[in-house]
Order: sequence, then structure tokens, then C-alpha cells
Amino acid sequence: MALIDSKSGKHTRDYSIEQLAEAANLMRGYDLVALAAAGSGHAGGTLSIMDIVAALYLRVADLDPSDPNWEHRDRIIWSAGHKAPALYLGLAFAGFCKPEDVVTLRKLGSPFQGHPHWPKVPGVEVSSGSLGQGLSVAVGAALAAKLDGRKNKVFCLMGDGEQQEGNIWEAAMEAAHYQLGNLVGIVDFNRLQIDGPVCEVMNIEPLEEKYRAFGWEVARVDGHDMKQIVAALEEAKTRPGAGKPLLIIAATVKGKGVSFMENVAGWHGKSPNREEMLKGLQELGLSEKIPYERLLASARHYQAEVEEKLAAKQPKFRRDYWWNAARNMKVKMEPTRKGFGQSLAQNGDDPRVVCLGLDISGSITISEFYANQPERKPRWLSMGIAEQSATAAAAGLAKEGKLPVLGTYAAFAAARNLDQLRVSVCYGNFNVMVAGAHGGVSVGPDGATHQALEDLFAVCGLPNMVVVVPCDAIETKKATDYLLLEHVGPKYVRFAREATPVVTTEDTPFVFGQANVSRLRGEAEQFVDAFETVLASEYSNESEDLSIIACGPMVPEAMRAAYILKRDFDCETRVINLHTPKPLDRAAIIRAAKETGVVITAEEHQIGALSGRVSEVITGSGQLYGLPVITGAIGVKDRFGDSGAPWELIKEFEVSAEHIAQKAVELLAIKKSHAREHAMAAM
Repeated sequence: MALIDSKSGKHTRDYSIEQLAEAANLMRGYDLVALAAAGSGHAGGTLSIMDIVAALYLRVADLDPSDPNWEHRDRIIWSAGHKAPALYLGLAFAGFCKPEDVVTLRKLGSPFQGHPHWPKVPGVEVSSGSLGQGLSVAVGAALAAKLDGRKNKVFCLMGDGEQQEGNIWEAAMEAAHYQLGNLVGIVDFNRLQIDGPVCEVMNIEPLEEKYRAFGWEVARVDGHDMKQIVAALEEAKTRPGAGKPLLIIAATVKGKGVSFMENVAGWHGKSPNREEMLKGLQELGLSEKIPYERLLASARHYQAEVEEKLAAKQPKFRRDYWWNAARNMKVKMEPTRKGFGQSLAQNGDDPRVVCLGLDISGSITISEFYANQPERKPRWLSMGIAEQSATAAAAGLAKEGKLPVLGTYAAFAAARNLDQLRVSVCYGNFNVMVAGAHGGVSVGPDGATHQALEDLFAVCGLPNMVVVVPCDAIETKKATDYLLLEHVGPKYVRFAREATPVVTTEDTPFVFGQANVSRLRGEAEQFVDAFETVLASEYSNESEDLSIIACGPMVPEAMRAAYILKRDFDCETRVINLHTPKPLDRAAIIRAAKETGVVITAEEHQIGALSGRVSEVITGSGQLYGLPVITGAIGVKDRFGDSGAPWELIKEFEVSAEHIAQKAVELLAIKKSHAREHAMAAM
């Protein structure tokens, strides 16, 4: 069958081999336009998998676009969620949505997220993006079909680098054990992952023999020969529901169809600019067939509406206080992750230091360890896409006297491997350093699966673990220097992806476990020069109106909020950079509560990781008993992330300086009201 009307059982459209090849080519063109409009995304893998997508969605799988939840449909599970544009275009060409709508890819509020979220787009079966999980989901779906007596097939689309995840092999074992003949795995075998050739990063071969040894049947096809693809998929459709599961290994070319993208690892997570898009469309023979100007104009119109909505919901003050909006108070923007790489480059000569790569090495800058120092390469261990095993391996290295450093997106560095951190690292109290990169919503268009908003809950709850969340690139380097060579024991440093304001200098104090206090001293040409920063332990009370306690990139936002409050309300603010959430500087917190009476926490995280720990200090302090202290919290309000530009998400999730200032005004009004009532009662 394929595309059918589930009520009548009739085909709604049949595609020949030639028509499928033509559709796949057209989908590649729409993919280039959508990625160019988004300004981010994954060109390489979306182009490599498109022939498989066309065959599956337009000819082989039983689907009904008019009834996306039809009980007897075939299930198509995308484990390789980063290839979402290919999924969306497969659905669009099948009739679930319009191809032109996909041009809003990765924009705030768009259903076409950077990684698929099933409630937003009809036809998407599961939300995905954390590699290695899809095959297990497919096993569950196949088991359910058998239990319910349904004849549908379950297809699972995976990448070849993804085969490095241990989760894959647990699922492979389960599928064979339960004789899931209704399960078909498909590997987009394009031989490249972010860090380079799969065989060099972490070799997965012999893949066919491995799956056969696990009890699967295996077929190999040319992933760009439509006749071969269709034959393999249609044969898979006729297989009995009970028996061996089937794996189809489809040999493909990363960036297929666009000469300058083909077989280039750098195009894994990259999108084309306008010029590259136009060249790609020309090579695909689609310059006259795809209305790219109209599509790009539509994307710009959508973006303008997004910006208008964000502006409408942003708290308003006497003027625009946004970063670098005025003639003075300028800031330099630099990604905090750079400080991490700079520290590893500087300190990597210590022969005990061993860095473990987890396939996004350049992105998080851990590869700076060896980038210009080839003699260090033997101490660079590429572990592939395998967070759990790498974490436990780091514990083994530490046990033998090494100083292991591993890092990946914080969403995976403190969640995917949490049990390994808990048991192998923290329980043994081993000297392992973990970098949780790309923390918070400011990760941007990759969306919820890659935005760590819960990692501090996890790592702060681990005994023996210390946690540092530096505020800018300079402080990140200082924190990494200290944790790497001075602190002994489990340690976690969290930093952002996006370029954020640099609000410290080389002379700004950084002492592990001790907070800093920043006070606005007047406007200046450079924002950083408008503040005086000292150790909290050396700060003398100035009877400020309130305190803002923040960590990470929220420290610059807290400082900007202090500027807003001074200019518009003549309020004095004590900004506390609590860069070490564990162990806390309890004395700095208690003093702030006692001396200002209003404490606001600001975190780019689910509310509670910072605010809960600060509140525990305040409510548990005997020094504060009987004193009026009111608290407020700025952070993410119990929701998952979203795709969008980083600074749009700061506004959307209400964690900007404007939101901090608005909360301050609310709490200060309560403070003043209480003071009036107290004064009247005393009369």
C-alpha cells in the first residue's frame, strides 16, 4: 500500500521509481531553502537521507494524511532527530502539511522545531533528538503492535554515528529476543559524524556482523538508488510480524547532491547561506522550480511577527536598556565556552590531563586541548557518541591517577550519564571534571532536547560533586583553571553556547566557593567599568534596597537589571555572583537577606536549582529569624525549551534583565508597604 484513505482503503496516490527520485530531489531543494532561512541546522544528514525518506513516506509506509493517528498506520520513528527537516519534508510531500510551511524551521513558535516534537506536527510519531533512544521506542511500538494483534510495521531511522550509543545495542538485543519481525531499522550510513569519519572517531564496523550476531537479519542497499531502496523496503513490508527484526544499511553520501557539501564532515551541523543555497539549488536543477524568494520572504514575515510579539510581552521602562542599545555602557560579547578551551590549551602540558571527546568537541572547545599541540594527541581520547561509557571510563582513568576531562551538551553531560556520575564518579569520589556545555535556553534553535534546564538539579544533588557556573568567558577560564589543577574530586562546570556579555576582567576576583558582589557606581563607556566588584567577604554594607543573586549568564542580566532599577527607580542593588552553587557561600546569602530584606534569584534553568538552595539558606538561618525577608525567583517556569534565536528565548522564557527588574519593582512595593504598616503599628 502506502498513502491511502484509511476509511475506504483506497490509494490516494501512487509514485513510480522515477517520480520518487524526482520528489527526493525536490525535497532536497526545499531543505536547502528552509535551512538557509533558519540560519542553522543540519545540511549534511538531511541531504543524505532524503531518498530513503521519499521512498518510505510516499510509496512504502501505510499512512493516511487525513487521519494521522489511524490505528493501523505504519510507525516511522526518527531516532536521528537532528535530521528533522527531512522528516518534515517527507510529511509535507505526503500531504500532512505544506512544503512551504517548513520554511519557518527552527523559528520561535514554529511547529517545525530544530528536533521533532510530536504534539506539534501531525505525522511525527515521537519527540527525539537525544541520540540512541529511538530504537528502544521502536521496540516498544513493535511490541504494542504484537500485543494488540496489529499488522503494521515499525520503521526506525538511525544514523551510523548513533550506533556508538550503548542504548542502541540494548534495544537490538530486545528486538531479537522478542522476535520482532515487524521492526525494521534503517541506518543512514553516510560515514561521517561531527568530529570526522565514523571509523576514526569510534569505529562501529563490522556493523552487519554485529547485528547478525544479535539475532537480526541485515540487508545492504545503495541509499541513493531508488530502485534498490524501494525493493528493500517493500520486501520488509511483506515480512511476517514474528521472527527476526530487519536492519537495512543504506550507504549514502553526506550532503548528497550539492558538490561542496558532499563528504564534508563540517556540513553535519551547518546551514547554507544565501549564496550557498543558490548554488545548491542550481546544482540540483531546481533554481526555476522552487519559489525560493517567496519562501524566504515568508520566513522573514514570520520572523517579524515573532519579534513583534516578543516586544509586546517584554516589560517596558523609560528607554531601551537592551545590550549595546545606547551610546555608552557597551559590552563585548563572547561565548563562555571559549574560556574552557583556553584553559585546556594553557594547562594541557600536565601529563596527567586526559581529555575525552564526545563528538561535539569543536563546539564545546574541548578540542583546544590538542588543537595546536599535536604532541598531546595521545592524551585525546575520542569516545564517540557514548556519554555513559565515557563517564565511567573517566572514573577509571581518575582511579589510576589521571586528570580526566569530558564534556558535551549539559543536556547529556548530566542526564544521559547521571547514574554513571552518581555511582562510578561521585560514590568513589574520583577526580573527574565534567563540562556541561550549552546550558540553558540560550542554546537556541536546536530546541528542547538540547537545552539543559534540569542539569543543576541533578549534579547539585550528588554527594561529593562540586559545581561552578561561571558568568562569562574570563570567569570560565578561571573556574576551569582551578577545577582542573587544584580541586580534587568530582567537579562540574556549566557554561553557555551563545556569545554573552563579558562583565569581568582579569583583575576581577575569583575564589572557589566565595561569591562576588558587584555594585553599580555610575555610567561608563564600557559596561564592565560601571561596576565595582569585590569578594562578598570583603564587601561593606551600603544598605541597598535589594539583592539579586545570580549565576552564569544571568549575572550580566542581574547587573543590567541593577542599572535599570537605578536609572528608572533610583534603587540601589547588590548583585551577587554566586558562581559556585555547590558549595554555597552561605554567609554572602545571609548578609544580603539581612541587610537588604529583598532577595531575587536569577537562573537560566528551571526555577529551583539556585532559588531553592538560596531559600534553604535563608529559611534555615537563625540570624534571620524574625526579620522580614521577601524572596522572588527568575528562571524557567516548569516547561521544556523551544527552538528560536538565543536572545529571543531569553525574552520568551522571561529571564532577561527586564524581567528581573520588573520582579524587583513588585517586591520593593511589598517591602515599602510592610515598612509603612510597621511604622504605623509602632505609633
